[in-house]
Amino acid sequence: MANEPEKEAAGRAAAQLVRDGDIVGLGTGSTAYFAVVALGERVKAGMKILGIPTSSQTAELARSMGIPLTTLDEHPEIDITIDGADEIAPDLSLIKGGGGALLREKVVASASKKMVVIADSSKVVAVLGKFPLPVEIIPFARTVVEKKIAALGASTKLRTTEDGKVLVTDNGNHILDCSFGKIDAPATLAAQLSSVAGVVEHGLFIGLAQVALVGRNGKVEETAL
Repeated sequence: MANEPEKEAAGRAAAQLVRDGDIVGLGTGSTAYFAVVALGERVKAGMKILGIPTSSQTAELARSMGIPLTTLDEHPEIDITIDGADEIAPDLSLIKGGGGALLREKVVASASKKMVVIADSSKVVAVLGKFPLPVEIIPFARTVVEKKIAALGASTKLRTTEDGKVLVTDNGNHILDCSFGKIDAPATLAAQLSSVAGVVEHGLFIGLAQVALVGRNGKVEETAL
């Protein structure tokens, strides 16, 4: 795919920010994949880290790369988390959850001293909202939540797998992909969504990322807050 070199460049650059002895949050998705692979190479070369994966998919990849894993129960404070995003705004507000792991990704990011977001250049936007906002919900509340989100001005679509079955997250929940259009006030919308009974988490990541590494035209551009 055209964006794969940009994703790989960003992922490998982020892996170089990890220091020996770090507890590392391991993100989920096509860009985070490259960071995990690069970290695995550094581990094989002698670096000692412990990873906390944000999904079963990432855990499997990390094990295959020889990265020792731990849990938040054992290490509730994470040194650095590396994760991708579906959209990145200039203030490093994010939309995440395209890979279905937004709940664990947000928990891990919130427990981290530093979050580094990595992406290809297509993910950089002036205003969030072109990418549908993932909202993780409990199955019991689907109809109620859909009505509440519609009242906020969005259309919703229940996420399904390629074979047409309802997608079930690692946490046993469902995901509504919510199209709001331009999100001019992400913090306000985040608060509104969080207040809806039945919403477990949403994909607006605000005030969590401190560094963005974006692959573009053979280089990696860095934005830091």
